[in-house]
Amino acid sequence: MAGRASWKGYLKLSLVSCPVKLFPATSASAGKISFNLLHKDTLNRVQQKYHDPELGEIDRADLVKGYQFEKDKYVVVTPEELDAIEIESSKTIDIDGFCDAAEIDPIYFDSTYYLAPDGPIAEETFAVILEAMRKVGKVAVARIVLAGRERLVAIQPIDDGFRLTTLRSAKEIREASGALEPLKVKIAEDMLAMAGQIIASKAAKFAPEAFEDRYEEALLALVRSKIAGGQPVITKAPERGNVVNLMDALRRSIEEERRPPAPSLGK
Repeated sequence: MAGRASWKGYLKLSLVSCPVKLFPATSASAGKISFNLLHKDTLNRVQQKYHDPELGEIDRADLVKGYQFEKDKYVVVTPEELDAIEIESSKTIDIDGFCDAAEIDPIYFDSTYYLAPDGPIAEETFAVILEAMRKVGKVAVARIVLAGRERLVAIQPIDDGFRLTTLRSAKEIREASGALEPLKVKIAEDMLAMAGQIIASKAAKFAPEAFEDRYEEALLALVRSKIAGGQPVITKAPERGNVVNLMDALRRSIEEERRPPAPSLGK
């Protein structure tokens, strides 16, 4: 498998354990344009410096980690003390149980990884666990320590390995009632039927590879035009009129969906 493993340890199912390694399944920066901060006059790239109220500018090597337990009062924790903290999930993915994938609300999903056997000797044990989980059609719920935090994870069988997804804790989830209030409207049946007709006409399969970031493309065009020394071309979204009547908007939407696609220039 290409890439470098971000974690190595053991996958444990009851008394059976298997050496495994973890690979990030996504990349947040892939294909994205990023900018550096420059001084507006010199156009030199600026540097981030650390500043102490008493000493002024300080070196990064002089920094320590502190926890604020009262206002302006801290307790310092050393790297050695942090390294000394070890729990079972520090080096082991210990499976707590199994559930149906549908039981896990997508709001809990965080980061996704691929889980692979670590070496040829581990392949047999890994394959047994993989096939057994594939047959029961369940998702394993386990724990792992990543980046200094113990995380709850969901482990799902896929071709030749597992997809491991870290899950947010219940404390991180905000209730919908904090943002959403009960709707106090009476829905007309004819409007509901027309909206359903529009939804049915737009039935599609999920195809993320077909998505193109139009903002990223416009940003790239802007950067290229600036590099070439030309006048930057700024794209703008077309202006849309305010829709006053919901029924008229639904009818117009249905008419738009019924129109045949325009013939291509090639034809």
